[in-house]
Amino acid sequence: MSSQPFKMPAAKAKEENTDSSSTPSPETPQADKMPADVNRRLRSLAHDLSNSVETIMQACYLLGQAPLDDTNKKWLSLVDQAARDAARINREIREILRGQSSV
Repeated sequence: MSSQPFKMPAAKAKEENTDSSSTPSPETPQADKMPADVNRRLRSLAHDLSNSVETIMQACYLLGQAPLDDTNKKWLSLVDQAARDAARINREIREILRGQSSV
């Protein structure tokens, strides 16, 4: 492993647009309801994604219990935060899909 300092990847982007008007909320009636079979498939995929993200989060927790040098702690933190972001995004997707199936 090199002794260069840890650098965050340049592609790490923060959410820039927090305006909720561009994203339909689950409570907002949708003019174009997606077909039920598409909704079921997307909900199934979101569920499977949740399981995979949870595995990554658990692995991060376990790795955090091990002695790590500073560089590896930073990498662990990066992966852990990305997994948490993915879990949040997936929850939002599942919420929208639930709203679509009840409309």
